[in-house]
Amino acid sequence: MNTKPAPHSLIELISQISRMERGTISVLRQGPKGPYYNHQCYENGRNISRYVPPEQVPELKEALAGYAQYRQLTDQYAELIIAQTRAALAGSKKKPSRPPSSSPKTRKSSN
Repeated sequence: MNTKPAPHSLIELISQISRMERGTISVLRQGPKGPYYNHQCYENGRNISRYVPPEQVPELKEALAGYAQYRQLTDQYAELIIAQTRAALAGSKKKPSRPPSSSPKTRKSSN
């Protein structure tokens, strides 16, 4: 049985994410001392690319995973709230329709 988490538990999980970073990390090339890393992300309408020293790669990968987890949890939260909203709207009474006008509509001639 697949149970859905409560919205407040998702918010609690989101608040526990301590590091986040957008983008991707990739190996630019192999050097004599090991790989050179590049971090790319989209900020303020521009693609930003920066060099990452090898000793910072594990922390950056953790931050990238944190952002991926954040996105997954917020999508899940949104789906729960949307489902609740739709259920509430479906359960509410519909507005009564307007009674028909007492005067009949007449069509204007196209002549």
